[in-house]
Amino acid sequence: MKILNQAIKFIQEAREELLKVNWPNKKQIVNYTLAIIAISLVVAIFIGGLDYFFSQILRRFII
Repeated sequence: MKILNQAIKFIQEAREELLKVNWPNKKQIVNYTLAIIAISLVVAIFIGGLDYFFSQILRRFII
């Protein structure tokens, strides 16, 4: 019985905490998603450029 009471108390407290959360609205979610996609693309292009640059160096001077 003690475990059941603890589980019920935990669920109630978790629910209370979730009600305190400041959830983002739809516009914020869209903006955050677009920002993450843009940053990911920039990083991917940067890393791809470095990969290309170093592979060219390896081809010319080592291989």
